[in-house]
Amino acid sequence: MTELPLLLLDVDGPLNPYAAVPQEQPAGYRTHHLRPDFRRNRFPGRPAEEVEPLRLWLNPGHGPELLDLPFALVWATAWQHEANTLIAPLVGLPELPYVPWPRIDQEEPDGLHWKTRVLVEWAAGRPFVWVDDELGPQDTEWIAAHHPGPAATFRIDPRIGLRAEDFATLRGWARAELEVGA
Repeated sequence: MTELPLLLLDVDGPLNPYAAVPQEQPAGYRTHHLRPDFRRNRFPGRPAEEVEPLRLWLNPGHGPELLDLPFALVWATAWQHEANTLIAPLVGLPELPYVPWPRIDQEEPDGLHWKTRVLVEWAAGRPFVWVDDELGPQDTEWIAAHHPGPAATFRIDPRIGLRAEDFATLRGWARAELEVGA
């Protein structure tokens, strides 16, 4: 059997349309207030309860839709392991592998997203689609030049998040990749 391609999934933007306009909960989403460790770590010395929680809008239907895709799901988010404990239960996902970042939000001198090089190394030649709201053309070009396997970047509008047509696009890419690899 052919190995499934990876779906490298960011939280903020694709699952949490944090930039929705107007600043109202989008239809189908539920509001959650969470205090992830990465947020608390930005305020050393302050008790956790004094760090303002992040407001997230999450759609509980996204988990089942993601699980229905022909991909091996992987968290590719600054939430890292906390995506499993804080996000996954709210959207109906099981525990997933995650990409561990050596550093987060580090500015890259060549304009690449701080995740790009790490994701290509982590994928180790496996086919993947990276779903994120902060992707740029330079990331797509760099991946094409440095990743030996099939790969695609899929930018999601952080005002909208993942939509039905996005799931259809992802499903089509994976099916085409699986047919080629068969």
